[in-house]
Amino acid sequence: MKSKVIQKIKLTKDPISNFDLVIQAQKGVDAEMAFEISETLLMPDEDLSLILHLSTKTLKNYQKSEKSLNPIASEQVLKLNELRKKGEQVFGSVEAFNNWLKKPAIGLDDAIPYQFLQTSGGMDLVMEELDSIAYGDFS
Repeated sequence: MKSKVIQKIKLTKDPISNFDLVIQAQKGVDAEMAFEISETLLMPDEDLSLILHLSTKTLKNYQKSEKSLNPIASEQVLKLNELRKKGEQVFGSVEAFNNWLKKPAIGLDDAIPYQFLQTSGGMDLVMEELDSIAYGDFS
């Protein structure tokens, strides 16, 4: 049953509330969801491991055994998914969002947004920058 809830959250283009994100993170998300999102973002497994603070081997074992991630890693996955959805909305495609993630952003003091994804606060900064761009502040 948990997987159906995860699928429902994953497939919707609408953002989920912070409350729903926290509740879902506490329940845990499947490692498979993490790999699906990272694949969409053209993110190497090693980078996903850094973001989730888990080894690649551990992630692959979780995926193989269909285990759920811990709440902290689950929160990172869900936030990464929200960034993906917002980026697609702002830039019109995941490909364009991927390109933006890897280039210096004026609103982030010319830092590369992709480098901020290793922490929850960094993801929040990238989301704020996407919101700024969506409202006409170009980076």
